[in-house]
Amino acid sequence: MGKIGVIISHEYITRIRNKWFIIGTLLGPVGIALIVTLPVIAAMMVGDGAEGKVAILDRTGIIAADVVASDSSLYEHAGTRNEEMLSRLVREESLQAYVVVPPDILDSGYLVMYSRGGSGMSFEHNVVSDIEPFIVKSRLERAGADTAVIDLVERGIEMKALKITDAGVEADSSTASATIGYAAGFVIYLLIFLYGSMVMRGVVEEKVNRIIEVISSSVKPYEMLMGKVVGIGLVGLTQLLAWIVLGSIVVIALVGMFAGQVDVAAISETSQQIKGVGLSESTPVNMMIGDFAIPRLSIVSMLLFVFYFLAGYFIYATLFAAVGSAVDQEADVSQLTFPIMVPVMITVMFIGNVVSAPNSTLSVVLSLIPFFTPILMTVRIVATDVEWWQIALSIILTCGTFFGIVWVASRIYRIGILTYGKKPSLKELARWINM
Repeated sequence: MGKIGVIISHEYITRIRNKWFIIGTLLGPVGIALIVTLPVIAAMMVGDGAEGKVAILDRTGIIAADVVASDSSLYEHAGTRNEEMLSRLVREESLQAYVVVPPDILDSGYLVMYSRGGSGMSFEHNVVSDIEPFIVKSRLERAGADTAVIDLVERGIEMKALKITDAGVEADSSTASATIGYAAGFVIYLLIFLYGSMVMRGVVEEKVNRIIEVISSSVKPYEMLMGKVVGIGLVGLTQLLAWIVLGSIVVIALVGMFAGQVDVAAISETSQQIKGVGLSESTPVNMMIGDFAIPRLSIVSMLLFVFYFLAGYFIYATLFAAVGSAVDQEADVSQLTFPIMVPVMITVMFIGNVVSAPNSTLSVVLSLIPFFTPILMTVRIVATDVEWWQIALSIILTCGTFFGIVWVASRIYRIGILTYGKKPSLKELARWINM
């Protein structure tokens, strides 16, 4: 085993035996699942703000009956109760609110709702949405519209999105894919900074403890740099692969929990639509949970996810290692790490744009910039079908950038590890590169 191999082995074995690594590896997928599911659970618990019944005081005599019939669990007739009585019931919390439908509602379009307050915008919006169709219907009836015409107006439309691929037609899972893409990009971002900063702290600690002086007597700076970066990178890869395996188990468990919500009818309907466009019935159909099509991630997508993680890690970890070698204590790194963090901060700013339009010119160009590629290309690969030449070009550019950064970082590293005292400026670091 060469000198680089010894350093890699030491960094890898030392860190995977750490109890916090084991705890983080085991609990990571659970934490990610909680991050994804807690907002959904919270939204379900919060609901729509409805806490009691809403009385309809209809001064037209034509709206309340239809509204109450549409949802008698939420709405009730005001009956003979006047506003004073309804106000008292609201204060006593026997009613959540009452709505006054004025005589000129068909012309003015203004309702007035009285409540204790604090019900939230969602509750108010739902009340308006529930009452509005019946006001529109009454307007049409007053205008002399035929009943058949009114039924046609009230009848909405639905659209089933299907995606044409080389393999055939499948349910379009754009929404779920965008969500997964956003999560994948965010995970890459966290892992890059987690392990990149770990490299930097390791270099700073060895320099402070003078360990690096002993090591440098028998190992070249380049070998030290690469050994540490690769060793910690393998730790990150190990944790990532463990998260993929454990995460798959968590996903299977979640799918089992939602098994009752798997929309068999939607799958059957999608199959019929596939036959309707004249393509093979054997074309795979995505599983439907509610209105969402669950995307299928290929082995190639998973391998590219791992590659872009490693690419991003090696690019940024090498830069972090160079910064760590240039300072004597961790408190001095903020000024020097800011230029490294700027590309990542810009990347995070554009994730939303890429998720919204993964095939736009802006998304394509940004995903081909090597410092942005590890995160944004990961998002695009999950969210859409990326052209093969874009993937190939991103790999070439990323690898080329990595080798260039290794050359720059090694020149800073060879001088920085043996330099103590004054914290170097960016101008001085540039001078070290040219020495």
